[in-house]
Amino acid sequence: MKLYYLPGACSLADHIVLEWIGQPYEAHRVAREELGSPEYLRINPSGVVPALQEADGWVLTENAAILNYLADKFPLAGLGGEGARGRAEVNRWLAYLNSDLHPTFKPVFRPERYIDGEHAQENLRSKAVDRLRIYYQRLDAQLHGRDWLTGTRSFADPYLFVVLRWAMGKGVDLSGLDNLTRFHARMQDDAGVKAAMQQEGL
Repeated sequence: MKLYYLPGACSLADHIVLEWIGQPYEAHRVAREELGSPEYLRINPSGVVPALQEADGWVLTENAAILNYLADKFPLAGLGGEGARGRAEVNRWLAYLNSDLHPTFKPVFRPERYIDGEHAQENLRSKAVDRLRIYYQRLDAQLHGRDWLTGTRSFADPYLFVVLRWAMGKGVDLSGLDNLTRFHARMQDDAGVKAAMQQEGL
């Protein structure tokens, strides 16, 4: 297996899961300027990370698909939840992170893609940051009394760790969200997380 990643991007979630699984894989760093290159577009026509390539040349894109695939390919790692309801709960929170929270960061990172004018861009960025606070409040509530989002470790947890790193880097107000603080500290101490971050130079 070969994971195409950009340091600190959402592909870090897949990178951590590969470390948790403990099977051989290759991590290939893609420079940001290479995302639109003909070579990489043959791997992922969307020009984004992650992409996971198998030895036979088959390529899977989209984070949610890759995480589910890895859970199914390596069931002994126990990252996909137990039974139909367990998998549904893991995917509930993966969907929340991937479809609701993650897109809200787009105007935080690059507001100029959505609106012209510095003042308008700052207003848009500020509103997105305020909205993110609401999303993190719900996640903090979900972690009350739990070490992991669904009670047991799953592929949703590395994704949460990634977007928590983004929030801390972009000044999202996480004050008082003590469950998230504890979760972040636990993940930082995890051997698999450390290994993936070291490989990515984070």
